Amino acid sequence: MKYFHLCLVLTGISWAQTLQSSTAPTTSPAAAPTTAEIYRSVVRIEVATQVPNYAAPWNAGRFSGGIGTGFLIGPNKFLTNAHVVSNGARFLITIYGSPEKHQAKVDFIAHDCDLAILSVEDFSPFEKLPVFSIGQAVPELESQVRVIGYPIGGERLSVTRGVVSRIDFQPYSHSRADSHLIVQIDAAINPGNSGGPVLQENKVVGVAFQGLTEADNTGYIIPTPVVNRFLKDVEDGRYDEYTDLGVTEFPLINPAMREALKMPNNGIGVLVTDVTPTSSCDGKINPGDVLIGIDDHPIDANGSILIEGEKVSMHEIVERKFAGDEVKLRVRRGDQSLEIPVTLKTLPQSRMYAIRYEEKPRYIVFAGLVFQPLDTNLFATASLRDVTVRRLYTEYVSKGRFLELEDIVILTDFLADELNSSLPPYKGKAVKSINGTVVKSLAQAEQLLYPQSPPENFVIELHGVDRPLVLPASQIAASNDRVRKNYNIPRLSNLKAR
Repeated sequence: MKYFHLCLVLTGISWAQTLQSSTAPTTSPAAAPTTAEIYRSVVRIEVATQVPNYAAPWNAGRFSGGIGTGFLIGPNKFLTNAHVVSNGARFLITIYGSPEKHQAKVDFIAHDCDLAILSVEDFSPFEKLPVFSIGQAVPELESQVRVIGYPIGGERLSVTRGVVSRIDFQPYSHSRADSHLIVQIDAAINPGNSGGPVLQENKVVGVAFQGLTEADNTGYIIPTPVVNRFLKDVEDGRYDEYTDLGVTEFPLINPAMREALKMPNNGIGVLVTDVTPTSSCDGKINPGDVLIGIDDHPIDANGSILIEGEKVSMHEIVERKFAGDEVKLRVRRGDQSLEIPVTLKTLPQSRMYAIRYEEKPRYIVFAGLVFQPLDTNLFATASLRDVTVRRLYTEYVSKGRFLELEDIVILTDFLADELNSSLPPYKGKAVKSINGTVVKSLAQAEQLLYPQSPPENFVIELHGVDRPLVLPASQIAASNDRVRKNYNIPRLSNLKAR
C-alpha cells in the first residue's frame, strides 16, 4: 500500500493520544474551557523549507513551503508532525482568529514516529489558552471523532467528522522505514490537517498524519502509546529513537511446517529466520528458534499479541520500551522451552533505510567524478539499478555489512570534462578500492583521492566491473578547476551532514 502525507507541501497527518483539556486560566479554576477556547489552542503552522539536492549535492537545494497544524500541550509546547517542520528554515505560528504570526523553533523532532515539539519566542499571547493533556486510551472501534486543522481550501480552521474503522500496525510514510501502531478513520482529512488534534468530546485522541493513496476518506492517526513514548523520551532534553529486537520472523501457519519443527498445531509461535548482528537479540536468539511469548503475552502464528482487547504486532511490546529496558522472550529451541531476558537497545545502522532530514548531502568531486554515500535519500534521487549496489543496500543491516563498511561509496555521476571523456560509463556503481586500498567510508575515499603525496595514477576499482578507472594524477588539479568553474561548484567535497 502507498501512503501519503496529508499536508499542503511537505506535511502529513499525525494523531496524538487521548488528550484531556485542562482548565482555562481565564475563568474559575474549576471551569472547563468552551469549544471556542479549545479551538484557539489549535494553531496554524507556516513553514519555509529548503530541501537538499542529492542530484547536485553542492547546490543549496530547493526552497519551498507548506502549511500544517499544531496544538498546545504545555507551557510553550506545541505538538505537531515531524514532516510538517522537516527541513524547515523558518516557522510561524498563528492563533485561531488572530492575524499575528509568531516566530517559532523546533525543540524536538522524531522522524521515526513523525512527531515534533515547537516553541515560540514570546509565549505571552498563548498563556491564557487551554492546554491539552495526553491521556492513555486508544480510541475504540466505531467511535466517532472530529478532526481539527487548517487544510487546503481556506485560511480558517476546519472541522470534519469520522469514525474509527481500524487499529493496526502499519508503515509511517515520513521516514519510509518505520512501522508503529496506527488508528484508521474515515474522516475527510485534507492536506494541511497534518499535526492537528483529533477529538472526542473536546479530548484529544490522536494527531492527524497520513492517508492512503488507493482510497478516499481514509486517514490515519498516531495513537496515544506512540505520542506518550515520544514525550517521555524527550524529558531528558533529547530524543533517543526507538529500540529494536533485531529479529526477522516468519509466520507458522502451515501445519506441515509446524510438524517439521515439532510444534503443536495450537496457533502459537513464529519462526526466527534472521538475527541482525549487534542487535538486542544478537547472541541470545538464534535463527531457527520459535518465539512463543513476549513479556507474558502469547505470540500467535501470525506474529500478533493481544493488548487491551486488540490484536497488534508482537513488536508493539518493544515499541513502548526504551533503551536499557528488558523484555522477556519465551522461546522453543529444539525440544527445549526457554525464557530469555533481552536488554533493548537502538540500532543506528537501520537508519540507512530511512529518509534523512535536516542534513546536507555528503559528496566528493574528483576530476568530474561524483562520489556519494549510499542511503535512501540517494536511492530516491538517483537511478541505482546495479544489482551489486542493490544487494549491498539490502544486506547492509541484515548481513552486518556495516561492521566492515561505514559507508557504501557510489560513483553517482560524471561531470563532463576532457580528462574523464574517455572513461567507460560506470555511473551508479559501488566503489571497491582506490589504488588497491578497500574503500570503507567517504572520508577515507577523500584521503585516498587527495593524498599529500599523489601517485602517478589514480586507479579506482568498482564492484562488478573488470576494468578500473585510471586517471593521471598530474592532470587532476587542472580538471578540478575546469569542473568547479563550469558547474559552479563552491566546494569539491562535503563530509559532514550537519
